[in-house]
Amino acid sequence: MSKIYDSAAAALDGVLFDGMTIAAGGFGLCGIPELSIAAIREAGTKDLTVYSNNAGVDGFGLGLLLESKQVKKMGSS
Repeated sequence: MSKIYDSAAAALDGVLFDGMTIAAGGFGLCGIPELSIAAIREAGTKDLTVYSNNAGVDGFGLGLLLESKQVKKMGSS
């Protein structure tokens, strides 16, 4: 089984489900999984619990999932 995918959406296919918990890496806005966040937003997965160093900013990072109201609970420092 290959661990190389053509896109973040392909890597997450069949893994995402409503109500799941996600731990997102990065520090501030550096090293965040931008492509994965965009794929989750596009998939429309909702009621997410997300843990990360921060909650992103307007229009970028986890802020995108907060804006689209896909995050039910956010835990961050």
